[in-house]
Order: sequence, then structure tokens, then C-alpha cells
Amino acid sequence: MPELPEVEALAADLRERLVGRTIRRVQIAEVAALKTYDPPIDALEGARITSTGRRGKHLLLGVRTADGRDLHLVVHLARSGWIRWREAAPAPRKGRGRGPLAARLVLEREEGSEGLGGDGVDITEQATQKRLAIHVVAHPDQVMTIATLGPEPLAEDCTEERFARMLEHAGRAQIKGVLRDQRRIAGIGNAYSDEILHAARMSPFHPASMPAEDVHRLYEAMRTILSDAVERARGVGAASLKAEKRQGMRVHGRTGEPCPVCGDAVRQVIYADSTFQYCPTCQTGGKPLADRVLSRLGVRR
Repeated sequence: MPELPEVEALAADLRERLVGRTIRRVQIAEVAALKTYDPPIDALEGARITSTGRRGKHLLLGVRTADGRDLHLVVHLARSGWIRWREAAPAPRKGRGRGPLAARLVLEREEGSEGLGGDGVDITEQATQKRLAIHVVAHPDQVMTIATLGPEPLAEDCTEERFARMLEHAGRAQIKGVLRDQRRIAGIGNAYSDEILHAARMSPFHPASMPAEDVHRLYEAMRTILSDAVERARGVGAASLKAEKRQGMRVHGRTGEPCPVCGDAVRQVIYADSTFQYCPTCQTGGKPLADRVLSRLGVRR
């Protein structure tokens, strides 16, 4: 799933390519992905792109329409969505809604270039269950999943004191889930919560309410892990971002590999629709965490 660092890098990459360009047309290939109807998607035709940005895991494109309105195209890539830059005119599609294509943004020809244009952006989703969401709104806060977001973890107003209050309010909830709760703090998903907890030497099942010294350690780990990931992703094009993310992970997605800190084998816990990874020596005092799925199957670890 694209998380804060990847969406930040996508927004920066698209800023260089899109700002100042005019949208020729927007094609919706997966009808269920479009979550709004007013303004209609056709309102973007002839609009000039004025900005790109990010809020949480949402990608934001600001536009000025042909009739002078300021609108936003908001894309939430969900678990399996991605952005692909297209250098040339797209090939004809074979049937509506087939394949990974969810939407296509086609740009007008730039002044001084040859041909009819056709470069632009494809929004794709490689998944059986389609969860990608596209909104056209006057303001990003009109999207409910943005309006309810918690603070940005790297923003100046996300102080350690504010972070501590958030954890205290979460009480006995498991810290892994709290870090992933977008209503509490924005932009952190499964991968970076694994990395943050490993850096903080904290169990994923640790209660959110914790002593001040643990809050400090976790806060510093969160800021460091995310800042480093944003820096690594800076200037990386969309085609290479996924590989860069995987290479930067120390425990997430590395089950069975040695922990880079202590050398113990990285382990995982499997849930119904996701997994997480951790180091027993660094995070749980050497004790493996119970894996409910494997336990039901009678597998000993």
C-alpha cells in the first residue's frame, strides 16, 4: 500500500510533469472508483492543473476549470493502486472495466511540441477487490476520509505532547493498530508501522497508553523513520518507488531474514487480510508473538 513517503514522492514527481498542463479528457474505466457526481468528471476537461499535493495517503491535484472554478481531483490509492506516467497516446482499451486501469488522464499537446498529445497519467489497481477511490470536489475536506484525518506525523503541529495525548486517549488499544488508524494520525500504514515499532524496540501489541520515556522513544522513531523514507524517495520516479520502498525496509516483508540490528530471525503474525513483521529480540524480549492463524492450523513456531 502506498503510504506517506510514497504518496509524497508521487505528488512531487507529478508536480514536475503536470503543473501548467491542460487536461484534454478524463476517462473512468472502473465506474465504482468514482465516488462523486457533482461536480461531474467532465468538468475537468479543459482545466489547467495548478498544483499537486498530499494529505495522509491521498493524492491531490488542484485544477482551474475552463469556466474559472477551482476544483480538486482526489485519489486514494488504497492497498493496490498506483500512478503510471504515460509518455504517448494510449492504446485503445478492450472493453470497459477490464484489467487494472481505473482512470486515465489525457493531456493536451504542449506548445511547440509535435503531434496531438496524448501523454498523461493512468490510475491503476491490481486487485480483485476494488477499493481505489476518486473524488472531484471543490475542497479536499469535502472527502470524508480527509476531513476525519488526524495530524500529519511530520508536521510542526504534531508535537511530542500532542502525540502523547493521542496515545493516552487510545488507552489499552494495541499500538500497531493505533499507528495505522488514520483518524488518529495520518499517512502511516502496515509497512511503516512495522518499521517504526522496530526502531522504537516496541512490541506491536504494546498498549498505546505508556510511560513518558516510551512515548519519547516511539515519537522519535516515527519522525526518523518517516523523514528518512521521504528523503530516500525524493526524486524517485513512480516506476521505481515500489522497489525503493522494499529496499529501505528493515523488518517489514523480511520474514525469516536476519534482523539488521541483532541478527535474530524476523518473524511475522498473519491476520485475515494482512501480516506484520517484527524482531523478537529487539521488540518482545525474545518471545515470539502468538500467530492466531497458525495456531488454529496447529502449527508450532
